[in-house]
Amino acid sequence: MTAQVDYLAVLFTTTSGASGDLLGSDETELEQLVWQLVDLTNKKLGKVNEVLIRPEHSDLAEDCLGEREDSEESVSTVTGLEHALNLFHLRLTNEVNSLGTGTSVCVCTDGQLHIRQVLHPEAAGKNLALPECFNSFFDLRKEFRKHFPSADTKNLEVQKMAESLNVTVEPVAVLDPTAVLDPTAILDPTAVLSPVTAALQVQTMANIVLALLLEPLCHTFSNPERVTEKFESGTCSKMERVCDNTVIRARGLPWQSSDQDIARFFRGLNIAKGGAALCLNAQGRRNGEAMVRFISEEHRDMALQRHKHHMGNRYIEVYKATGEDFLKIAGGTSSEVALFLSREDQVIVRMRGLPFTATPDQVLAFFSQGEGPKEACPVSGDKDGILFVRFPDGRPTGDAFVLFASEENAQCALRKHKDILGKRYIELFKSTAAEVQQVLNRYTSAPLIAVAPAPLVSMLPSVSLLPSPGGVRDCLRLRGLPYTATIEDILAFLGEYTHDIRPHGVHMVVNQQGRPSGDCFIQMRSAERAFSASQRVHKQVMSGPGQAGKRGVNSRYVEVFPCSAEEMGLVLMGGSLSHTHVHTHTRTRSGTGLSPPPCLSPPSYSFPPVPSILPAEAAGLFPPIGQVLLSPRPLGPGQAYYPASTQLYMNYTAYYPSPPGSPNTIGYYPSSTPLPSPGGVVRMHGLAYKELLNTIQGYQYATEDGLVHAHANMHDHDPSRTLLTQPKEWVCI
Repeated sequence: MTAQVDYLAVLFTTTSGASGDLLGSDETELEQLVWQLVDLTNKKLGKVNEVLIRPEHSDLAEDCLGEREDSEESVSTVTGLEHALNLFHLRLTNEVNSLGTGTSVCVCTDGQLHIRQVLHPEAAGKNLALPECFNSFFDLRKEFRKHFPSADTKNLEVQKMAESLNVTVEPVAVLDPTAVLDPTAILDPTAVLSPVTAALQVQTMANIVLALLLEPLCHTFSNPERVTEKFESGTCSKMERVCDNTVIRARGLPWQSSDQDIARFFRGLNIAKGGAALCLNAQGRRNGEAMVRFISEEHRDMALQRHKHHMGNRYIEVYKATGEDFLKIAGGTSSEVALFLSREDQVIVRMRGLPFTATPDQVLAFFSQGEGPKEACPVSGDKDGILFVRFPDGRPTGDAFVLFASEENAQCALRKHKDILGKRYIELFKSTAAEVQQVLNRYTSAPLIAVAPAPLVSMLPSVSLLPSPGGVRDCLRLRGLPYTATIEDILAFLGEYTHDIRPHGVHMVVNQQGRPSGDCFIQMRSAERAFSASQRVHKQVMSGPGQAGKRGVNSRYVEVFPCSAEEMGLVLMGGSLSHTHVHTHTRTRSGTGLSPPPCLSPPSYSFPPVPSILPAEAAGLFPPIGQVLLSPRPLGPGQAYYPASTQLYMNYTAYYPSPPGSPNTIGYYPSSTPLPSPGGVVRMHGLAYKELLNTIQGYQYATEDGLVHAHANMHDHDPSRTLLTQPKEWVCI
């Protein structure tokens, strides 16, 4: 056990905004510091000191200062936080030296907020260094609770502690002799505390400290709370258990922010080792979000109070998250990555765009050459300080991570951004341990859609179920929609072309958080009508709700392009279309980033439990598809999303969405035991009627249990069951 300190500086702060349990939550500036020194050895109290802080760019009201300014030596008025901190440190040091009975001093506050939510955040925001004494402190509530375990720390105020210890307070000379402590003013978060009230609060706390020191309690003040001064990077295993009550999600971060910037934003709160993880989008770039893990639920709750505090000119949103969310971003399983990140105090730089033939020697040579501003910068650990990112089959991805021993070396390396290695320019970015884990997880994890091995015996010829790259462009892509746009707004925007939309043909695209992305895909009945609609409504203005065609705040012009089912499926599966993709048709599915997909449709209806589509004995014909058909996943219940009047146009894409077209090839496998009636089941999702006919023309289809028609018995049209005829609306399962 740590020995007891010699002195306690009982401290109380007030801001120009909220107080009580919401102190520091509104990001307002500190305006008052009040403290009193307690000699723990001789059990004596010093004088009450007070510093009133006038904001640097405005004047504090004279009625608050005029009567007390310069009336006593212990009351001072300064301008700015820096001068207040210097005056506090000077007075405290002089008073301790004058007593001469010891040198160790520690701050004591009523709760955590004065230190963690007021002093540290404001000092970090103004680039000020706090005195060392503010990096450790005693929480008077927790010290009191050691002797009264039944007390609730969150609801324990100074007045209750004083009553429990029979402490009475007589105002000191500098205060109004008639002043009394009003506990309701202290507890009311909206109340503006007067300087006299704050001084009485400090005097009461100091007397509580003396009561704890006396018999029969004989309390010892040791093992103070610590404020982490520097964020420690580290690794996290996916097998590690992370408490749900210690994790938050921060959103709205500047794209160039690092884990150190996140630690700076949450200054005063203790982040777990390696607990700041920046999130990446499907293309491997930072998306402005981060997962942060704290050492305890108490620190997590204080972090939530910093919702919409500012990082530079941007406000940051802070929400609760789960341990599973954190492990998805920061967790890893690779021993190679763990060894790479195990080197302490290293700065990581990410290389992107490397030639696929690049070697460690070439990377070392890249950083060892240069003159002037782009001087040589040695890689830490030589070849052991380089980690190449590879696909599961060993092919290089063009990414690598490099370690540098110091921040200076890393900054020197970053000045080589877009220098040439081989025949390619190399992009360089400062990175983090969590980003290393995410990039490795992204490239080494199993694909979302399982790829079946090559069939041993081909039972049927491979059939292309997707339109060719130059296929029919019978879909529309709407880009730049107002985020408040609804299905009704889209239908009104299209006007007469609404009648040409296929049933279930409107697909709203939302982002990973379930918010509208501004994109929408619409399946039209013909390429001609799709082209005509794009020509008619391209760059027309879509008004916001209730504006009736008038240009308003939420009005935006909408770009409308014809596109193919393949392009629509690419986006709905999590990929993205470049600006030229709608014209070239040459892009494939590879490299589109399928995790996580940007399309997450709101639930609009619920389904009863889904029975298995195949009998168990038939599942052996179609691995791994057969296992999916044995236990299809039902959609969970949800609230109605579209009005009853537009039930015809509903987005039925779900997470993870199935593509509008099925995979290009399907492998068929023989069974070890012959089945009495072997058959095939193919799901064809979102295909046009003509493509459906072309795909299965000439093959026999099953009975009504396998091919379900919504309106009539199909065998009335086709007794031989070899052709598909009218009507054209089929549900294939």
